[in-house]
Amino acid sequence: MTLLKRMFVEKRAVAVPLLLALLANALVYAIVVYPKARRAAAAVDRAAAAADALKAAERDQAAARALVTGKARAEEELATFFDRVLPADRIAAQRMTYSRVPGLARKANVRYEAGSFERDPDVKGGRVGRLHSRMVLQCDYESFRRFIYELDTSPEFLIIDSVAIAQGEVGKPLTLTLDVSTYYRTKANGT
Repeated sequence: MTLLKRMFVEKRAVAVPLLLALLANALVYAIVVYPKARRAAAAVDRAAAAADALKAAERDQAAARALVTGKARAEEELATFFDRVLPADRIAAQRMTYSRVPGLARKANVRYEAGSFERDPDVKGGRVGRLHSRMVLQCDYESFRRFIYELDTSPEFLIIDSVAIAQGEVGKPLTLTLDVSTYYRTKANGT
């Protein structure tokens, strides 16, 4: 007889209740504790997922608020652009272009040779119109650079579309062909 068998036979009164308690413990664990532990772990996982979803929703809400704020700021800046930067109408745009560009040319020691101005057809219902100007100027290179700098940094809304530089003979002044555009506000009917 082995030692274990002998101990069981001699101490049967203690061993049987101990084995029954161990079996009952295992059954209670399998039927009650293990399922509750699984549910508790699932609840912890759901809580972690809910916390992650809450953080994502808060990030989305912050992004949406930033978008609304950015949109409002963009609308304010656009309104400022339309009200303060763009000329009020075609006549104001022509006056600005006709007087400002030749004035800047004189200031930079650039000789104004000729100019032509044309208005692009307004888009029906559009908020802006475009006035295009082409000018022929003569000067030396340093004066040309100063003129372009002055034109580019002037507070008026003028866009340099293109610049063509030509020199007929060495030692003669440069001939510049400058295309400049400006935009202006149109009335509600597009005029």
